[in-house]
Order: sequence, then structure tokens, then C-alpha cells
Amino acid sequence: MDSEKVKPSAFLIQGLSTLIIAYLTSLTGFVYAWPSYTMENFQSNSTVLSTPMSLAEISLLGSLTNIGALIITPFCGYAVDKFGRKYSAMLFGLPFVISWGIISVTKSVYLVLFSISLAGVGAAGQGISSIYISEISQDSIRGALTSTTVSGFFTGLLFSYALGGYLSYNQVVYVHLSLSILYILLLMLLKESPVFLLMSGKEKEAAESIAFYRRVDVTSKEVEIEIKKIYLQLDPRIDNILQSGNDIQATKELIEKNLDKSAVQETKTETPWQFLKRSESSKRALLAVLIVMAVVILMGSIVLQVYAEALFKEALPNMHPNTCSIWLAVVYLLASLVCAAMLDRFGRKSLMTVTSILSGIFNTLLASQLHMRWAPHWFTAFVIYGYSFVYNLGAAVVPFVLTAEVFLPEVRGLCNSFSMACMWITNFVTLIIFNPLVEALGLGPTFYIFAGVCFLGAVYSHTCLPETKGLSADKIQPLFMKKQKRTPSKA
Repeated sequence: MDSEKVKPSAFLIQGLSTLIIAYLTSLTGFVYAWPSYTMENFQSNSTVLSTPMSLAEISLLGSLTNIGALIITPFCGYAVDKFGRKYSAMLFGLPFVISWGIISVTKSVYLVLFSISLAGVGAAGQGISSIYISEISQDSIRGALTSTTVSGFFTGLLFSYALGGYLSYNQVVYVHLSLSILYILLLMLLKESPVFLLMSGKEKEAAESIAFYRRVDVTSKEVEIEIKKIYLQLDPRIDNILQSGNDIQATKELIEKNLDKSAVQETKTETPWQFLKRSESSKRALLAVLIVMAVVILMGSIVLQVYAEALFKEALPNMHPNTCSIWLAVVYLLASLVCAAMLDRFGRKSLMTVTSILSGIFNTLLASQLHMRWAPHWFTAFVIYGYSFVYNLGAAVVPFVLTAEVFLPEVRGLCNSFSMACMWITNFVTLIIFNPLVEALGLGPTFYIFAGVCFLGAVYSHTCLPETKGLSADKIQPLFMKKQKRTPSKA
């Protein structure tokens, strides 16, 4: 596979733009971290609120973000195709501004809960961030840049935890509000995705966008070639070729010489849902992404995050729980950064397979320790940190990278919504079934189940998941076709 060279100046601009776009997931991290260190205040008689929160209200404080995100997720696919990547990203930043604005002036328990739910609407936009980043990134660095949406979330967690340990309640809220406003202002500096601009028939603006992110002249050959590549992805004949099983490479070369821009515009009359129903490669890609997303969530990381504090209290009684949470966030962040450096070197498939196996091993160690108590208490903390590192080294990141890169532009928004909905639903189901499983089987045996899911994920990745490293969307599609359709037919 050819390796696309990236100019240092282009890497700098694409990298900085990616950090701005991924900033949205940092805002999501703020919202997820904030309840953990404010719950004690909200429950106390000296609370900053008008009245202490009940146990039910505390439970809602920690879960309403997920509910808000799940409800609004179907709208994300519509928004990203209707308003564009840039303005959709700005739109999903507004709920954070409104939420922290309300929290900064209210003492009402119900308004705080409403604000947290509203922040969940903003959290649903993280899928838009992945699409936006993947469409402004060059193929050879797309994986690393797209993975920053995960690193951004962990950065938000770590930053908010740190704020909670040193600033007052009001100071933390004001910082979160200011940073939410800053996100929207920074997005104004960026260009719209060239893919969306060509989908909208704005070739001149698309050329300017490509020139901006590649740091080349708008009339350069590189811009011309990139526009042709995007038109190729948008050309409806590509999907027809895949369906018929013709000689894909030869026919693509024919299309490249005879790009029909009017055909691209005609696809606007076809809805993303109609395109998905007739596109076999898109349906198979969606199935693969949903399986990987569900398996990764069912590996038990979300449960470990929720119950880590109780486990840390037993394993490290001399360390403050907030300090343990900060170190856990540091582990998450370091692992995701290492993953970003490895994704475009070793590929998605190998990282997913290896980290799933390692996650299964650590889950098995944790399960046996919780079940039989065969090692010192500190070993529990070691295994939790070890599992968190290897899980976020690949398995936690790969589903989001695949979601952003494997779909044709016509269905990218719609399929992204399906993937994010799968994530929110699987998170909810995992947390719902965890306590009944613990009551029926015990804590240790429940983690044996999570370990089994890890190993199943490794098997699926190794046997069924194609490698998409460094490939554009049109080159990825044949990988999701049936084998007899991937090769040219022979007379």
C-alpha cells in the first residue's frame, strides 16, 4: 500500500485543527467527571444547592448525560449532512455553554439535573467530531488524528478531576463555562470539510479548504487530485461496480478519467437511508462497526470506571479516592496517546486483536483476585491500572476510528448515528445487567464473563475485521464485499 507523505506544515495545521475539533470530547469529559467530586457536597446539609440531593437524584446526576445523548443521537446524522461538519460541531457545543451557564446561576436541584441532561445533547456530537477530523486528514495520518477524540475525552476527565481538587465549586463551574465558549470561538477559525462542500456543489470552497489543510496553493496539482478523489467517493457508480462484481480497479480508472459531477449532484435526491439499503458494502461495514462497538463496551470498562472507587478504597486505603481517579485518568490519557502513535503504524486490526487479548488476561486476573483473594490488596489496583492501559491502547479507540473512516460520504452521518446509538445503548445495558449478575454469580465470576467477551472480540477482529490503515473510503469498500465480489470475474 502506498504511503502518502504529509508536509510538516500540513501536519501542523491538520494536527491543530484536530485538537480544536476534538475539544468537544474534552467538554464531554468535564461533564462526566464533575458529578464524581460534587456528589458529596450535593448530599451534605451544607450543600451549595437550595436543598440536599436524595439518593435517587444523585443517581440521576450520574446517568442523565447518557440519556440526553441517546435521545439526540439520531439527529446527529441529519445535522452533519444538513448543516455541515463545522456548523454541526458548533451547534453541539452550545448545550455545554447553556448547561454550565444555568449551573453557574442556579441553586435548584431540578435545574442542575436538567442542565446535566442538556449537556448530554452536546456529548452526542462526539461522532460529528470524528467525521470532521477524518475528512480534513490525509489518509496516512487519519487514524492517529481521529483517535484524538478519545484522548480529548480523557484530557477533559483529567483536567476536571484536577480542578475539583484545587478550586471551589463556583470556580470550577466558571472555568467549564469559559472553556465551552472558547470551543465555539476556536471552531470559527477552521474551514468546512471539503467532502461536505463538494456534496453541496461548492467546488471552489472545497479547493480552498483542501489548500488550507494541505498548506498548498489552491490551484496546485495536489488540490486537483484530491478533488478528483473525493468526487470518486461520491460517484454513485462506485457502489454499482461493487454490487455487480466487475473488475473494480479497471472500472475505477475509467471513472477517474470520466468523472461525472452531475451524477454526484443527482445523488442528493437519494436519502442516506435509501443509499444504505441498496449498498451491500455499507451494510456490511455497518454490521462490522456495530459488532466491534458492542463487544468493546461489553469488555467491562464502563463498569470498572463506575466501581473503581470502591475497589481502590479497599486496595489503597491510604490514598484519597479523588487521587486514585486522577491517576486512572492519567493512565487512560497516556494509553490513548500511545495508541494514536501506533494506529497508523501497526493498523487497526492488529491493535484491536492484541489489546483485546491483553484486556482478557487482565480481566481474568482481576476476576480471580476478586473471587479467590489470592494476592495482596495492592494487586487489585495494579490490575485495574494495567487493564485500563491495555484496553485504551487499542480496543477502546478502534471502534471510533472505524466509524469515521469505513463509510462512503453518502451514509457517513447516518451510520455514525447508528454507531453512537449502539455505544449509548450498550453502555446502558451493561450497567443495568451488572448488579443482577453480581447478585446471581458474584463479583469475580462476573468479570470472568467480561474476560470471555475480550477473547471473543480478539477472535472476531483476527478473523473478520479487514485492515483499513491508510486507505480512502472508496478503497475500503471492496474489503467489506463478499469474497467472490472482491476479485475480477474470469471468463
